[in-house]
Amino acid sequence: MRVLRALTVTAAACAAIGLSAPFAAANSPQGGGNGPSNVTVNPYSVHQGASMQVSAAGCGHGGTVWSNGNFPQTNLSAGSIGFATVRIFNHASPGHHTLSVKCHDNSLVATHRFTILPGNGAQGGLGGSFGPSTAETAIGAGLAQTI
Repeated sequence: MRVLRALTVTAAACAAIGLSAPFAAANSPQGGGNGPSNVTVNPYSVHQGASMQVSAAGCGHGGTVWSNGNFPQTNLSAGSIGFATVRIFNHASPGHHTLSVKCHDNSLVATHRFTILPGNGAQGGLGGSFGPSTAETAIGAGLAQTI
């Protein structure tokens, strides 16, 4: 008899929880909107000092993106899909990290993981902005005198 009573109480509790879950999910969060969703980063792995683009859906009035110690809080553009370009700090710790996205019109926060790679990336695209080294200057001066 005790086992039957315990099973009845357990079944009633499970039914109550099961029926309340859809109602909680169906209510919109305070402030309206669905909150941030489908957060993406490009590239997923980024060097210290490099830039990364973050996008998120659900922030029609814009929002903010942040990752403490990795890049400053940055504004997310308004629209059906919002975008933000963040610059990773030169001193950010290499490894796996999490960023957060929050819409201006909603209290929900979505997160996404990304990886910071050690060291700066290649200095591509800088062309002639680096001056010649001392050895290159000496060789160039020697060649110029022989002509």
